[in-house]
Amino acid sequence: MTKLVLPLLLAASAFAQPFSAGIKVGLPLTDFVNTVQGVTSTTTNRYLVGPTAELHLWWGFGVEVDALYRHFDYKNVVGSTLGAVGSVAGVGDWEFPLLLKYRFPAKVVRPYVDGGVAFDRLSGLTSTVQGSPEKGTTMGAVLGGGLDVHVLIIHLLPEVRYTRWTSQHFNLANVLSSNQNQAEVMVGITF
Repeated sequence: MTKLVLPLLLAASAFAQPFSAGIKVGLPLTDFVNTVQGVTSTTTNRYLVGPTAELHLWWGFGVEVDALYRHFDYKNVVGSTLGAVGSVAGVGDWEFPLLLKYRFPAKVVRPYVDGGVAFDRLSGLTSTVQGSPEKGTTMGAVLGGGLDVHVLIIHLLPEVRYTRWTSQHFNLANVLSSNQNQAEVMVGITF
């Protein structure tokens, strides 16, 4: 009987842990792609946005999952005449971090650190980029830190996060390549 009661109590206590969800917005500190000046130009929209959720565990630990979206455009200049445009494309990038978070003890403002893995998926690549050694999906290691500011029922979570991707999404030699190092500043708002 005792062997059955202990797993049931542990399972029940796991479901009783607080859960929070909300939205995360941010600004990239690094460009998503690198280009050669005069051959290709790119515009990374200076935002990240997406839902966030966290399961709060014991002793200040938690597990967070996000679904962050960013968008960028690139333009490939073909020919020697200025303004000769080859291809223009809008590419969407979905990043899915899975993080273990630790909050340091405090009352209202709790510093935290987090780390884990992220999976990244590109959508909307054109044939120009797809002709390169292209990976639509890659993964990487994530490290971050921030503050959890608790005001009434709202948690404001400013954070600085760094991701190192294991491989590039694409690399057109001397024209266009994706950046393997990514840094961003984000703010989460959860309930």
